[in-house]
Amino acid sequence: MTTLSNCAPPSSFLRCKTSGFHPSRRCFSSRNAREFSPSVSYSPNRRRPSYCCSSAVTKNGAAAAAAPAESEIPVRIVAVVGEGRVSPLKSAPWYDVMLHTAKRLKWIDEGYEMEVYTDNACRVENAITEQFQHDLRRANIFLVVAVSDQQSVKSIQSRSQDIANIICFDSSPSLTNKLGGSLVQTKALGSIFGKVIPLPQPEKVKESEEVAKSVNEAWSRHNSDDIRFCLLVIVNAYIKPVPILKNLRAKGFSTLSCMVKNCAPQILNCLLDDNCRKALQCLNNCSPVDQVCNYKCIASYESRELEEFSLCVLQKHNCLELDAKIPDKPFVDPMVRFRGEELDHETAEDLFVGWLGHLEWSWRVVAGQNPAYDQFPCQYQLFYRGRAKGSFWYEPVFQVRTLDGDLVWRRRRYRVKRGTRPGTFYFSVLDNGVVSNEMWTIVDVADDLEWGLFHYHGAARVAGQSYTGAVLVSPTGVYPDESQLGKVGSALERCSIKEWEIFDVDNCSCQNPPLDLPEDSRLHSKVRVESLEDSSASI
Repeated sequence: MTTLSNCAPPSSFLRCKTSGFHPSRRCFSSRNAREFSPSVSYSPNRRRPSYCCSSAVTKNGAAAAAAPAESEIPVRIVAVVGEGRVSPLKSAPWYDVMLHTAKRLKWIDEGYEMEVYTDNACRVENAITEQFQHDLRRANIFLVVAVSDQQSVKSIQSRSQDIANIICFDSSPSLTNKLGGSLVQTKALGSIFGKVIPLPQPEKVKESEEVAKSVNEAWSRHNSDDIRFCLLVIVNAYIKPVPILKNLRAKGFSTLSCMVKNCAPQILNCLLDDNCRKALQCLNNCSPVDQVCNYKCIASYESRELEEFSLCVLQKHNCLELDAKIPDKPFVDPMVRFRGEELDHETAEDLFVGWLGHLEWSWRVVAGQNPAYDQFPCQYQLFYRGRAKGSFWYEPVFQVRTLDGDLVWRRRRYRVKRGTRPGTFYFSVLDNGVVSNEMWTIVDVADDLEWGLFHYHGAARVAGQSYTGAVLVSPTGVYPDESQLGKVGSALERCSIKEWEIFDVDNCSCQNPPLDLPEDSRLHSKVRVESLEDSSASI
């Protein structure tokens, strides 16, 4: 087996791509004196303006009636970020992160409005400040990020008193947090939420504490999915239901009755097994819609008893009465040509098979976008054709650092079917007793197979989880050559993914992965794969 050191950080990729691109501002696309739709344009030759910019949004027009229908309740978010402040997401400016968050919220509901400003809008008296004040009066969520300038802080304090939901991250401790009208104490600069101040409504306080805990945990993970998740949790709790977050809790007695009636032996076996019991305890401490927390529990404590429990309670009888659907946004087109020829189904399958046959794996994951499923170390992809005509399989092999501190290998087995268009596929897997269905797209693969980018949408229906993600792959687990990084960036853009949204996979300690294949597996059909010039490729 060959070896290659692939632990060096991909500094060339981090320097690459968008350093010259900044949003410019067009603040008056008028509809009337009070309502207009600010928009963002991108130009490689303009500097970012010193104050606001807002996401391109569609306004809802006149105010709703006193008791609007649930679907008519507006979701209006105003975000203010510190001028020039950078985020923990590969040092991307907070301003850019929030503009992208506004775009991603539209994937959930086109009616969600999120206006983004820098804190100069709080200090400088001009048309931007007037628009900021106008948007703030209409907002039902006010998000403050990395604001410490005292003039800005005082302006925010004076102008936000009537807003029911205010969340402040990495900002001045004198700024007030509120959830559903309940004040939330902060402890120190940089902290998020502390303790909800007791009010006469104990149920309301308890709800705010739970929401604050979910928001706090999600924000601390510093990724784009969880930033959006924070806002959706607040919308769902205090403004109107968010469909993808429905059924956050079990149905009480009806759930218990379903479980006992149908799955009593599986429940007992789970409670008697140490790993299964730990998994249930761990899951009970997660927010029901926190995919990162939930999947970490499952991957840490998976066992036959947990699989049988989940298979009975969730998959067979759906005792929690959940129903998640595969997201349809963002829409991602597959690549259409490979090595100058139009892509067909056989070639697309060969691109998944990749380096298998020359190496012991098809691809290794370099970086991923989904914080729940793409963050595990040492990810190997095995794609191969089965013995039966038309059968195709995907087996990811990856490491998990369990919550007990152990490092263990995990493996899944997906059935793969061709989609309507070459380069699109339907995946299905039974993962710890729960079926997940996914739609994968081959976004791009280099002619020499130096790298590839695969995007996916998925849902574990009876677990109430829907998700999207993408993986950048290469034969060795290291970033492609710098000459390819422009093409990689373009492929990410086609997925509506920013380079700072993906995070590097730890490929440093990957000894003895379980990479065996069925004896009757078949590999390439049409694509010729050249041997790696660098004979030091490694696991």
